[in-house]
Amino acid sequence: MNESTQIILLSLVVFTALGFSFPRAAASRYNVGDPVPLFVNKVGPLNNPSETYQYYELPFCRPVPVIEKKESFGEILNGDRLTNSLYELKFREDKMGEILCQKKLRKDDVTKFRDAIISDFYFQMLYDDLPLWGCIGKVDVEIWNHPDGTGPNYYLFNHIQFDVLYNGDQVIDIRSFSDPNQFVDVTEDVEVDVSFTYSVIWNATPTGYESRMDKYSRASLLPAHQKIHWFSFINSVVIIALLVGLLIVVFLQHLKNDLRKFSGGDEEEDKEVGWKYIHGDVFRCPPQMPWFCAMLGTGTQLLTLVCFLFVLAFLGVLYPYCRGALSTSLVVIHTLTFAVAGFSSSSFYSQFAESGWERSVILTGILYFAPLFLTAIILNTIAISFGTIAALPFGTIVVLLLLYALVAIPLLFFGGVIGYRFRSKFQAPSATKRVPREIPSLTWYRKTPGQMFLGGLLPFSAVVLELHHLYASMWGYKIYTLSGILFITFVILIILTAILSVGLTYIQLAVEDHEWWWRSVLRGGSTAIFMFGYCIYFYAKSNMSGLLQLLFFFGYNACLCYALFLILGTIAFYASWIFVQRIYNAVKSE
Repeated sequence: MNESTQIILLSLVVFTALGFSFPRAAASRYNVGDPVPLFVNKVGPLNNPSETYQYYELPFCRPVPVIEKKESFGEILNGDRLTNSLYELKFREDKMGEILCQKKLRKDDVTKFRDAIISDFYFQMLYDDLPLWGCIGKVDVEIWNHPDGTGPNYYLFNHIQFDVLYNGDQVIDIRSFSDPNQFVDVTEDVEVDVSFTYSVIWNATPTGYESRMDKYSRASLLPAHQKIHWFSFINSVVIIALLVGLLIVVFLQHLKNDLRKFSGGDEEEDKEVGWKYIHGDVFRCPPQMPWFCAMLGTGTQLLTLVCFLFVLAFLGVLYPYCRGALSTSLVVIHTLTFAVAGFSSSSFYSQFAESGWERSVILTGILYFAPLFLTAIILNTIAISFGTIAALPFGTIVVLLLLYALVAIPLLFFGGVIGYRFRSKFQAPSATKRVPREIPSLTWYRKTPGQMFLGGLLPFSAVVLELHHLYASMWGYKIYTLSGILFITFVILIILTAILSVGLTYIQLAVEDHEWWWRSVLRGGSTAIFMFGYCIYFYAKSNMSGLLQLLFFFGYNACLCYALFLILGTIAFYASWIFVQRIYNAVKSE
């Protein structure tokens, strides 16, 4: 059995043993009177999506015993903690004022409910794999209700009405409504007797089972939102058209004149061609070559990951409220693409050196994973201290570490070995000089900070509107369903990054600055810096608050922007790399 077969079999065994699967809503069918499963999931502040707690952290009516539903790996990563409940919503059986339980709330229970109402808590349940939400209570701030100036009253809703739609023998839709006229006053820290009740109303609908998830994406398909998406798309296309036009009219014409002067052999005209004089330095390997190759390998891996996610979205594997599918996809694909990272890193390094590729492969394995894992551990510790279900269980952390040790690392080195064995020696158009040519003094806009500003601002301005919708989906309750427009936006971002990288690299070479390798990476990745700046603006304009939400927001956004930095930096370098080889292959070698 060869090495590649062993790696593939090991991957399949580990994934099977750990129970990786994409949860899908099975088309359940019921007879009249059959029990339909209803699970309670979590509660949390409406404005803080990362701050969620188990449903029974609040003193609701509890079944005995409380049984947790066995969940998939992706559902755990997604922060779902489903448990059983006392609600009985049997198929097509109406109920009115059904008593869930009668409970005496102690003073500390009243305080918990009041604090939850002040923080605008919501609850989430799951009925036949359909998510539903509701409010815990309300705040009465009407002045005429408080003539003595004691402040607002806090009311706990004690009745929920479930409106369920069915088609034949299948559940199609469910909504929950808290009756604003049935509440309990929890303003004062006194014991209160509460009777929690619920009602169930069933109605027929012509909607088919296959369309029952459409309502969750309906808000994203409203005409106003569509216009905003298309405006963002048109804005990006216009910016690309202007850049391409500028590239063709100015840049290519100037480059063509340079090549004509150089090929003509006219010594007087030849002196005007600045980039020709650095042909002996332009292919000199940059400092910290192992780190540079590690960056290329990691960037290629993450780009492959994004492409696979788009493929899954187009195939329908990733859809709104397919619980845990995205998290599972991220873990599985990121693990498997370590082979791509190892191959890309070692194959590029081996073009310039016979030995030392192992170090570049090792650095590839830690360049992104190490900061990501360290951030996750810190945030997980903070989440445990706050008692939220955003904290991963210890067993899940062990699974992730085993996955990295038993699958990711072997695949990384397997890809590295393949890249080294199938390496090709790089043939530079001209010999590299022993002593690097001195770089003349540069104006501010030709230096690295100025070029990073230009290289990041234009792509960012082309995608900022779509970026807002993406953040609203990630850190809010908007459902992002327009994966096609997101894909087009990502392609536009790649094209803009490549065009600007080529143009700015030519400008750099024209003033006899041959240190373009690392600078091309920084120029391309600088768009991610602008995006992180937009994260700060988005958080400031949102209603998110609290230390936990602040750390989660900026911690995971930093990891996301860092990944985008590596992806765009890799794309920018390869675009400049192809361009530099082309122009130096097009001239006569001295």
